[in-house]
Amino acid sequence: MINISESAQAHFVKLLQNQEDNTNIRVFVVNPGTPTAECGVSYCTPDAVEPNDVRLPFNGFDAVVDPESAPYLEEAEIDFVTDQMGSQLTLKAPNAKARKIADDAPLAERVEYLITTEINPQLANHNGQVTLTEITPEGVAILQFGGGCNGCSMVDVTLKDGIEKQMLEKFAGELTGVKDATEHLAGDHSYY
Repeated sequence: MINISESAQAHFVKLLQNQEDNTNIRVFVVNPGTPTAECGVSYCTPDAVEPNDVRLPFNGFDAVVDPESAPYLEEAEIDFVTDQMGSQLTLKAPNAKARKIADDAPLAERVEYLITTEINPQLANHNGQVTLTEITPEGVAILQFGGGCNGCSMVDVTLKDGIEKQMLEKFAGELTGVKDATEHLAGDHSYY
């Protein structure tokens, strides 16, 4: 479920030495499965462990995870990196904002997952987003742009060189194209 690097494990062991005996770490997700999901790590004293918590054993401590957070922490990685700027603990949880779906899930679900986890985070840099409105019987994904993408003069480039290329590569043989159904109105919200 969660991969904790050896350097991060050593860091946790060192931190836990200053805590009450049998204290572990808790890894959690606040607002899991939403665009506002946030991951965190905290101390977990013995009296804070719930009966339905998942305990993941590591060298010198356990990582405790509540059952609601568990599916969103699949493939999560915790690392402790030291460079000339100092030390930093990193937690990467690629499924925190959207639960991973099965490879054999319906095409629309897999396309929506790609949009949520890979495309919209890139568009968010320009306060934009895209939603899937439908997939035609011919295999064309119809998208609706919003936010900073609506009315943006670069939307055609974003669609053809970015989104369509990524989707056709990911869903080769299933999708035949990607089209924009947005009625673009330029305004103060438009990125370009």
